[in-house]
Amino acid sequence: MRDALTILHASDLQCGRPYVPRAAEALIRFARSLAPDVVVISGDLTQRAKAREFRTAANLLRRLPSVPTIVTPGNHDVPVYRVWERALSPYRSWRTGVSPDLDTVTRLDGATFVALNSTAPWRAVVGGRIDPWQIDYAREAFAASGSGEVRALVVHHHFVPTPDGTGGRPLPGAAHLVRSFESMHVDFVLGGHVHRTHVRTSRDLVDGTGEGVPLVACGTTTSRRGRGPEEGANSLNVVRVLPKALEIQPHLMRGGAEDFVPMNPIVLPRGRAAELARGARES
Repeated sequence: MRDALTILHASDLQCGRPYVPRAAEALIRFARSLAPDVVVISGDLTQRAKAREFRTAANLLRRLPSVPTIVTPGNHDVPVYRVWERALSPYRSWRTGVSPDLDTVTRLDGATFVALNSTAPWRAVVGGRIDPWQIDYAREAFAASGSGEVRALVVHHHFVPTPDGTGGRPLPGAAHLVRSFESMHVDFVLGGHVHRTHVRTSRDLVDGTGEGVPLVACGTTTSRRGRGPEEGANSLNVVRVLPKALEIQPHLMRGGAEDFVPMNPIVLPRGRAAELARGARES
């Protein structure tokens, strides 16, 4: 297992009418300075799933550091008002503009990332869904990972309500889903959708032993659609995976600022490492 893994976590680019080019330039500068091991963009690359919006998003992605980059669709990446397109070919622009795949497995040295497409254009345009076959897909991918490897999930939609209830309802069946993630020994989940930084754990949904799976939501990185305490702000997370801890350091860019600045870090024990350490002490 590697000593540390540094992840740049951005989300909700919303390329389109609410897009803030100044925030995009700040993201690119920050990413190049950070030199992360991996970049995660957890959905809503566009505002209305238009071809020109996907071109803007693709150009931004090309300017990020040349490291593995994991993207997943968000509900804004499928057409809402173009009803026939949503009915017949909702992912056409995503497949041609970003990636031919919707669910992906990315393997790094010492880590496996599984991205699950939580959009549901025919059933829940905003709220999203994760289907049983996708859980099987993730389980099979993680089963093939090496002992002690980092296991990370990327899902756009959220599992736990925000403190003030903004961001809409969590994914249906969220409790069952996080139990499944615990059974796969997932180390953490990275997402977005709520347009504000939001860190909880699976213990906020289900009882169990150990620390639970951290559920980390990033706000909107390059749009004017921040909510709650991040209204009028842009945000991103730097996630550092250490042998026994997960450090999440949110960064905000407010008002007329030109750069993202670090906020207080959130440090959580890594569930499996904490349980192993506890077992060693008790034996």
